[in-house]
Amino acid sequence: MGSVKDLTILMKPGAKKAGIGTFLFSDRYSVFDYGEMPDKIENKGASLCLVSAYFFEELERRGIDTHYLGLVEGGKVKRLDEISNAVNEMKVRLFRVIKPVKKKKGYDYSKFKEGLVNYLVPLEVIYRNFLPKGSSVFRRLDAGELSLDELGLETYPTPGTMLEKPFIDFSTKLEDGDRYLSVEEAKRISGLGEKFDELVEIIKQVNEIITEKTSKIGIRNEDGKLEFAVDESGKLVVVDA
Repeated sequence: MGSVKDLTILMKPGAKKAGIGTFLFSDRYSVFDYGEMPDKIENKGASLCLVSAYFFEELERRGIDTHYLGLVEGGKVKRLDEISNAVNEMKVRLFRVIKPVKKKKGYDYSKFKEGLVNYLVPLEVIYRNFLPKGSSVFRRLDAGELSLDELGLETYPTPGTMLEKPFIDFSTKLEDGDRYLSVEEAKRISGLGEKFDELVEIIKQVNEIITEKTSKIGIRNEDGKLEFAVDESGKLVVVDA
């Protein structure tokens, strides 16, 4: 069980074959790293499930592979335009979660090598179009962990700055706590080799698609997080929701 959705494994993933599972989107919600909150938001689960399905289907229509298999209604897997009622269950492909080995100093990612297949890439990949008050970017700039050049800026930003180009950020996925990464370290621990550049291009495309769709209804796409897997054929796929 996750903090906001529950996973049921129908078939476990293997070294060379994807598994199958279902996500049950709940009305629970979490806040940053504080975890699950004590109350619930009515119909949040179904709403998030349907929005996720909409974008998964849109990404696939535009040639971006995902792990999405469809929505579950009445025990049957359906596309979004086939359901009769709002649902909160989604069927997906599952991939191996290979944990890095924890050492006295840091983590050992030597298992993640170019050519590895059917695994969850151990990164969270974030696009940032906007810098709101409280963004971690300000703290990292002050600490010297980020440079203005990396953000595509010439002067120190103020809260509310809209970036001319999205800033692509990386953090760990499978460590005890999230840790921001340089591009070089993200590429090294991902195991993707030359496919890493493809991952960056995919998240830029996803950002553009979400911005295109949300701007039509007056919503500003400030930032977002994606996760990726490499499937059994070696293709990058967008996963989670």
